[in-house]
Amino acid sequence: MPRNALKLAAALVLLAAPALSACGGSSAASDENVVTVYSADGLKGEHGDGWYDQVFEDFEKETGIKVEYVEGGSGEMVQRAAREKRNPQADVLVTLPPFIQQADRKGLLQKYTPKGADEVGGADKAANGTWTSVVNNYFGFVYNKKELKQAPTTWEELLDGRYEDKLQYSTPGVAGDGTAVLIKAMHDFGGEQPALDYLADLQANNVGPSASTGKLAPKVDKGELLVANGDVQMNFAQSRTMPNLGIWFPAREGGEPTTFALPYAAGLVTDAPHSENGRKLLDHLLGRKAQRQVSEIGGGFAARQDVKATDADAIALAKLMDGVEIFEPDWNDIDRNLTSYVDAWKSATGS
Repeated sequence: MPRNALKLAAALVLLAAPALSACGGSSAASDENVVTVYSADGLKGEHGDGWYDQVFEDFEKETGIKVEYVEGGSGEMVQRAAREKRNPQADVLVTLPPFIQQADRKGLLQKYTPKGADEVGGADKAANGTWTSVVNNYFGFVYNKKELKQAPTTWEELLDGRYEDKLQYSTPGVAGDGTAVLIKAMHDFGGEQPALDYLADLQANNVGPSASTGKLAPKVDKGELLVANGDVQMNFAQSRTMPNLGIWFPAREGGEPTTFALPYAAGLVTDAPHSENGRKLLDHLLGRKAQRQVSEIGGGFAARQDVKATDADAIALAKLMDGVEIFEPDWNDIDRNLTSYVDAWKSATGS
């Protein structure tokens, strides 16, 4: 074959190769022993001692598939997956509500029902089969037990001057737990405008924005902050190595403390490069062994209703939630109106 013809043939092979590797689940790349997870923070330990650390290690040993892990705020992870929609890099996406609903609405998730999903409550999985909760969880706040002899009890207390530059919450619209601050305030204060009025007043004490909720608890433990937002699972797990961290649930003055479920929900990414490996990981996360480890290792609540944890941490978690009113947000409304809610929050707080 003439030299020019050889060069042309080689060039055509090189041009064809990327097209083949971009075909998602049916490509040769799908056979690689890797699965990529984009996840909200909170399930991986600061010292390799979190739920993800254990279940990923077990998964790799059992399957030979290596887990590549990328962490950020819930909104940040969905935004990244959306930017990569034409050339997906993630196989599994794990976020808090309402961002899992947002990911579904953007077409970022494909239908897959993991083994064990039939044991997950109807409110904790998508009706169309695109996502399933893998760890149940609740929204909360943390405080420094050393500096504050007792936990605050009301939203109104946080307006006191002692919290100036000693209070911080993560950014609504970016972090799942930050968005949860806005959702809970709207519930507790009886509507959007009263909540915005309160948060505008609170801004005098607020240190400023934070894309990651997980970074706030260490600051509370050290006394750099007195109060921050968080969630029960993440903060309970962090408290094992952060002795000054306490969990509490704000109430309106004269009212009862409230919270709502904020589960870690997982879905298979549309056109994932390693779809089969993603399915195997989702099956593993909902397996009985991994679900039993949710409380004793992760500090959270099992998503499967047939897994009844009886370890010391599960008992402590049940006690922590005793007397706290649990309400159910209208996630469809929040998903539809999230942008306007966040814009209103920015306007009210000058953020």
